[in-house]
Amino acid sequence: MNELPSRRRVLGTFAGSALATLAVGGTATATTPAAAQTYSPPAPRTRLDLNSGWRFHRGDVAGAQAPAFDDSAWNALSVPHTWNAQDGADGGANYYRGVGWYRRRVTVPAALAGKMLFLQFAGANQVADVWIDGTHLGQHQGGYARFRFAATAQLTPGRESVLAVKVSNAHNADIAPLGADYTFQGGIYRNVSLHAVDKLAVRMLDYAGPGVYLRQRSVSATSATVDVKATLFNNNSTSRSSVVRVVITDAAGTIVADRSSTSQRIGPNSGLDVDQTLTIANPRRWNGLADPYLYSAHVEIRDATAGTVTDVVTEPLGLRSFGLDSTSGFTLNGKHLSLHGVNLHQDRADRGWAESDADHTQDFALIKEIGATAVRMAHYQHDQKDYSLADAAGVVVWAEIPLVDAITDSNAFTDSTTYQLRELIRQNYNHPSIVFWGIGNEQRTDNAATNELLEGLAAIVRSEDPDRISTYANNLGDDAEVGGHADTTAYNKYFGWYGGSYNDLGGWADNLHRTEPERTFAVSEFGAGANPSQHALNPAQPSSGGSFHPEEYQALLHEASWKQLAARPFVWGSFVWNMFDFASDGRNEGSRPGINDKGLVTRDRAIRKDAFYWYKANWSTAPTLYITSRRWTARTDAATELKVYSNASEVTATLNGTSIGKRSSTDRIFHWDGVTLRPGPNTLTVSASIAGVPHTDTVTWTLTAS
Repeated sequence: MNELPSRRRVLGTFAGSALATLAVGGTATATTPAAAQTYSPPAPRTRLDLNSGWRFHRGDVAGAQAPAFDDSAWNALSVPHTWNAQDGADGGANYYRGVGWYRRRVTVPAALAGKMLFLQFAGANQVADVWIDGTHLGQHQGGYARFRFAATAQLTPGRESVLAVKVSNAHNADIAPLGADYTFQGGIYRNVSLHAVDKLAVRMLDYAGPGVYLRQRSVSATSATVDVKATLFNNNSTSRSSVVRVVITDAAGTIVADRSSTSQRIGPNSGLDVDQTLTIANPRRWNGLADPYLYSAHVEIRDATAGTVTDVVTEPLGLRSFGLDSTSGFTLNGKHLSLHGVNLHQDRADRGWAESDADHTQDFALIKEIGATAVRMAHYQHDQKDYSLADAAGVVVWAEIPLVDAITDSNAFTDSTTYQLRELIRQNYNHPSIVFWGIGNEQRTDNAATNELLEGLAAIVRSEDPDRISTYANNLGDDAEVGGHADTTAYNKYFGWYGGSYNDLGGWADNLHRTEPERTFAVSEFGAGANPSQHALNPAQPSSGGSFHPEEYQALLHEASWKQLAARPFVWGSFVWNMFDFASDGRNEGSRPGINDKGLVTRDRAIRKDAFYWYKANWSTAPTLYITSRRWTARTDAATELKVYSNASEVTATLNGTSIGKRSSTDRIFHWDGVTLRPGPNTLTVSASIAGVPHTDTVTWTLTAS
């Protein structure tokens, strides 16, 4: 049969553990060429961008899939797009959840006649039905994974066709997530494209994965072994003889390993998996922020009879090894690495989930600036751009599926959730940054049905990818059964925000480590809300659901939390909740309805809050000198303090041109108590030498009558 998806939803084409059971063909390995050779891969594939030229209507419309349907009154727009960018972030928990329709005209270039055509959607939330000229291609369920539909039979090169897409973000009891603390924004909110490939090519419909899978084994300073699985499909009506060539190149394009398979016949409308092993001598390893070195693995499909290259797939290859230890935490390439970082949501002001590649790039620039070594991409599969940026930055990634809060005890829900996990793994298998596969977050019940599902998900990770580490984010009791299925457990702990004191974190970790010394664990979430326009001097713990979330309290909580975590290397990772403020339409707190304000940066990326610079001073090697409470510009009390975050050893301060002294610090916090402001504007300036280079920071606070 041709490589076609299910009519009702995209289905995988592998049976069983496709990635975990690489049957290596032979024992010979490729070697580095005697003389350095460069490689420029052929480019037989064609990708057409389909982001522009759409018409959109919010609401269901009968017959909108028909080619002759009149959509002239609909809104003209481009994707990525969501219909909840505004109403999903204004509070009230009343944003639109329902159907939206998209339509556009498509003309495939006549030069692509004879090619196999596939429509690709990088993400649509959460159920998408797709038609071409009124023919239903299929339905995809799940709001976060990439999906593809075969469209060769429906698209005629040189002739205009009508593409219609019906998307619904209505609650669906069969699809995770059922609920979560963020807005479930609807629409085609990621890129859309059309791909043309030869009839003899790498498989396109293996859970919309790359069809090429790179499994690393025995990675050391002297050698790295890579098993390469290429999944082929012959869409011709006759048999073809094929050869698979694998070429691994370094960052400069020089060949470091090269191997070709023997010729093998593929029957008509049939698939074939080809497994090969290559060895790279003296590899330069992917080593986190210090050296995120990437090779490239190029897989050529050749028609053995004609001697032509019919397809090429290129995937990133970062060679690394990693592990967890209950005492020393995480290791990368045999050396301890402190995994400290942030949680990341796909959301920003005015655009919601409809982020551009430039938006993703800006987010990772900020993550790099703060000095994070790890990112938890919560609570769902993210855009491929995020994982690629993490590869290039050297940031270790925790990737996870959208199993949040609750489940439906049904076969349909189990099937949907396991399908989303396989999509996550297959589509992202080759990203070296990904070390952890998350199987869920904050299940509210510890019952038999929930645990049965989690056990099944952990088993899928073991079968699909036994080399990586499964994990789970638990907010129930430390001994809850839900935390016992994955390879390692993490905990969402909001000491000092939803209960207790922010000084309790270290004691909790010590107690868990003492009672279960063999357990590996992390802190998957911790944090506090902050409105950067609200301020108080040394504030007491505010109400988490209240209207007053002073920026200074968030900073105090993070100061205490990081000091406790940094002193405990047995906690293998810690992830601030959250890197950016994000939409959660049911919230109304911190005087910002519809926003979860625990971000270190505001939703529009305009303000780095004080706590951002606390972490930058501790995590980044970049010179940092930052006066806190800088946005508290209008003062009514003359008596105040000056607090500075810096990775300098000494900081000098002046008030209105007069020295108020020099301070040293061992914890990156510099204090001047007893500062007295005069009526009117007051200029405070701090200076420090960091790595021999002078730095200054200045603020102006104006004292007015109360």
